[in-house]
Amino acid sequence: MAKKRGKVISENKNNEDSVEERVESEENEKTEEDQNMEESEEENVNRKKMLAKPEKKKKRGIIYLSTIPRYMNVTKIREIFSAYGEIGRVYLQLADSELEDKKKLKKKKRKTPAKHFTEGWIEFESKKVAKFVAATLNNTQISTRKKSRFYDVIWNIKYLPRFKWTHLSERLAYERAVHKQRLRAEIAQAKREVNFFSYNVDRSKKLKMRAEKGESSNFVMPEIKQRETDMEIRKKKNQLQDEDRTEFLKSLFG
Repeated sequence: MAKKRGKVISENKNNEDSVEERVESEENEKTEEDQNMEESEEENVNRKKMLAKPEKKKKRGIIYLSTIPRYMNVTKIREIFSAYGEIGRVYLQLADSELEDKKKLKKKKRKTPAKHFTEGWIEFESKKVAKFVAATLNNTQISTRKKSRFYDVIWNIKYLPRFKWTHLSERLAYERAVHKQRLRAEIAQAKREVNFFSYNVDRSKKLKMRAEKGESSNFVMPEIKQRETDMEIRKKKNQLQDEDRTEFLKSLFG
């Protein structure tokens, strides 16, 4: 009986070991299949990417507004032109008078009036939309409502081919640099004039003091030649022409 029990136990153990081996082999097969499936999916995705055409970047287009009516601002322009397509950046150039008023208002701290712009640039996300807007809206009324402020105003729009926003920023930076240089030159010229005037005032006072004391001075008043007027230039020309005629007649008739 004991021998039979030992045989049964050993057979059960062998069966359990075989079952475990089968389960392990099935799990290994499943993992291998999963890995193969993942690898095949990755290969398919890579093939699709290789076969797919590279997406072309949309070229942006810029239009130029040569005139901008009063009471027109950036928000109003965005509202009008966004009906035709997606808008990127917008830049409006302030008038020179507005820049001066802005400086004065900073000092006085009063309420700012409506700004006036002279010209503007609008960037569209699509080049085709920019061309279409420039072609359709140029020389047309801004608003068709009679009560609108822009009823009697016409758009002046031009599409700028091969023009990028970097060109505009470079131009604006150059204009700012030129403006600063002019201001520096004007300030330096004003300082020189003030210094020269103050020097002459001090010198004249010293000369008067010497004259009152009876002292002699070697100072001579400089002769300043002014520019000739148009009348003086015409008179000189007429005199030269008359002299040339008289000499020519003398050479002919002796």
